[in-house]
Amino acid sequence: MIKVIVMGAMGRMGRAIVQQSLASEDIEIAGCVERKEHALLGTDIGNGIILKSSIESVVQDSEQTQASKIPSSLSLPVIIDFTSPEATINHLETACLLGCPMVIGTTGLNKSQNEKLAKAAESIPIVYAANMSLGMNLLFKLAALAAKALGNEYEVEILEAHHHKKVDAPSGSALKIAGVIAEALERDLDKVAVYGRQGSHGPRKPEEIGIFAIRGGDIIGEHTAMFIGDGERLEITHRVQNRNTFASGALRAARFAANASPGLYNMMDVLGI
Repeated sequence: MIKVIVMGAMGRMGRAIVQQSLASEDIEIAGCVERKEHALLGTDIGNGIILKSSIESVVQDSEQTQASKIPSSLSLPVIIDFTSPEATINHLETACLLGCPMVIGTTGLNKSQNEKLAKAAESIPIVYAANMSLGMNLLFKLAALAAKALGNEYEVEILEAHHHKKVDAPSGSALKIAGVIAEALERDLDKVAVYGRQGSHGPRKPEEIGIFAIRGGDIIGEHTAMFIGDGERLEITHRVQNRNTFASGALRAARFAANASPGLYNMMDVLGI
């Protein structure tokens, strides 16, 4: 049985992960955590789960995770984190101190935070992915394949759409798509990425990779990579119907992390593709 601690348990993704964990035969919820000011802290949020304010409080309340009773690192709970960049880095520090593996789906991490992530992976296994769905990770592969096949004769534009409560733009998945395409085309994304266009910006440069974000309503997540040539256009699109797709991927990543050696992994590693 794999134990998990769900961070941001009352958020959209947190709730989906909790529901799927409860329905799983090999996943057990060790605890659920929310920010210290959350109104439901200390209450039963269902199935006898008491909402906690920290990872430490969950670990202290679990006899199986007390240091004197842990036979190996495999007994430690896996921390699943879909929160905010700042909160994730704080949770990462605690995970390193406790030796707990982590699954991170938080997007919008900056360069410094990514460096801290890589450093932490020297001591604990971390699965970090901008998107944990199987379909999206196949899109990454297909986008890179298309870029290599079509080359510089086709111009690249990326469009993503999410709900109006998403705080970062463009999405981490859109940036990942742009990154794999830029790598396939041997371009420096920092130099060729264009985030929206307005005014008299002149003709489009052939090497540009356009990245555009739409926000509105309850769109869970849509991404399209366009390869536009003279006379034809190839579009590779992924649409999410509900968050269970991400939750299922997160639990699959938790199973992987629970048995992995220290290191920084992605969903390609988890899915073996």
